[in-house]
Amino acid sequence: MKTLTFYPILAFMALVMFSCSTTRTVERLDPNEQIDLSGRWNDTDSRLVAEEMTRDALSRPWRQEFVGRTNNPPRIIVGTIINKSHEHIGSETFINDIERELLNSGLIKLAAGKDAREEIREERGDQQNFSSPETAKAWGKEKGADYMLQGSINSIVDEYGKKKTVTYYVDLTLTDLETNEKVWIGNKKIKKYIEN
Repeated sequence: MKTLTFYPILAFMALVMFSCSTTRTVERLDPNEQIDLSGRWNDTDSRLVAEEMTRDALSRPWRQEFVGRTNNPPRIIVGTIINKSHEHIGSETFINDIERELLNSGLIKLAAGKDAREEIREERGDQQNFSSPETAKAWGKEKGADYMLQGSINSIVDEYGKKKTVTYYVDLTLTDLETNEKVWIGNKKIKKYIEN
């Protein structure tokens, strides 16, 4: 009888000792290093797609035509980029990557998006009531955007057994806000092979 109660206690103690002996390691990495653990959309995909599509959009004739016509750089607002893929993709991170690439190019002006504009307008309203007249920012001085960038992220999954491919399709369209004419359409594909 003593032997029967001894084995469960011994097994429990071994389990406790084993679980306490495992350690976790954490290593700092270069954020630009490409690491793909799961095969899903990741930070590298977002950054590379934003860089390539922005470079393509800004190299097309629409921009030079606008500058020639107005003698000013075009002002772009980034609208909605819809995630229609099979997985959760934080489109806000992708939008931020695109905005950063657009603005840092030095070739365009970037208008604040809808949510940011609302917060800025609220602050401007507060300034009218609480700031000195010399420092309060005036109403009616916002610069309207000339073009809106919109798009979607889609995916196709093909799998058989332990093998699968995932193809991401990023489609972006730049539209003239005054005429509704599309001035640029871009597409970027990323294909990943995953084997379990």
